[in-house]
Amino acid sequence: MQLNELWFLIVGFLFIGYFVLDGFDFGVGISLPFLGKDDVDRRVLINTIGPVWDLNETWVLVAGASLFAAFPEWYATLFSGFYLPLLLILLALIARGVAFEYRGKGHTIGANEARWKATFDWMIFIGSALPALLWGVAFANIVQGVPLVHDSATNSTLYTGNLFTLLNPYGLLGGLVTLSLFWTHGLLFIALKTDGEIKDRARKLATRVGLACTVLAATFLVWTLFTHLAAPLFVLELGLTAVAALTLIAALWMNLKGREGVAFSLIVVTIITAVGALFAGLFPNVLPSNIDGGVASLTVDNARSSDYTLGVMTWVAAIMIPLVLAYQTWTYWVFRKRVSRKSIPATAH
Repeated sequence: MQLNELWFLIVGFLFIGYFVLDGFDFGVGISLPFLGKDDVDRRVLINTIGPVWDLNETWVLVAGASLFAAFPEWYATLFSGFYLPLLLILLALIARGVAFEYRGKGHTIGANEARWKATFDWMIFIGSALPALLWGVAFANIVQGVPLVHDSATNSTLYTGNLFTLLNPYGLLGGLVTLSLFWTHGLLFIALKTDGEIKDRARKLATRVGLACTVLAATFLVWTLFTHLAAPLFVLELGLTAVAALTLIAALWMNLKGREGVAFSLIVVTIITAVGALFAGLFPNVLPSNIDGGVASLTVDNARSSDYTLGVMTWVAAIMIPLVLAYQTWTYWVFRKRVSRKSIPATAH
């Protein structure tokens, strides 16, 4: 395996890690107005991810940095062409982070507590739902292909579309899939991390949202497979897609049985295999062009950095990734206990 192919796998691994970890953060945030009957309920929901949400979010920073260093042409074309949706994702993540930190600070400035908290609760909801939708739109367009041309004057690849180019039926369907999948993921996490009535409500809502997600995901995955029949890794893509479909259905079944730990583990496998299938369908491209016969497509070969850069990065990754995984595993172990209404102090904000 060449270094550029290895780094294609590493970038895929980092995005999978981000979608698994920040995915349930998104789902919890989206669930806030649906499961939070009062402020205590909303505090319970926020506290399920309170100790870990910022650590989960750092995965996208590492993925972006790795993309910049390993495939600079891919990074430059992607972040210039997808500038508006990625900017909206960034602003939404900033709003969500601010809301987590300032939601309970209204009393310090004499603000109306109910109005203050309601404002930040909506910031958490929008800051979770918008990225969950737009990440799906972005990745669906990356897999489907976008209008790219080669600029001989600057010897670079240029995206010739706009925001509305990305809002095509396939891209929007991909966005609805990730929105519903992350919401289901978050609901199963809530069922795993809470107790009492809120846990029961989360399980019931997870069934309803999960059924809608199953229909959307099945349509999207079949559409994706039919457009990649000639892909070099089609068999792998097909196998991963089948596992994703089966584990999603199994997760919903385990949720109905009250086996929330198994259900959550299964939907983690769903996300891993679904994103893995998208990367398998993409290879050897990293950003295909859907015009002019794809002559301007970016691949693992023409978008890569030098062997020296990739070699240094490989040594750094070999040391740092196991350390990060170990630290994150320890963090989740420390905060493994369930959160309930009884664990929220009467004076908590």
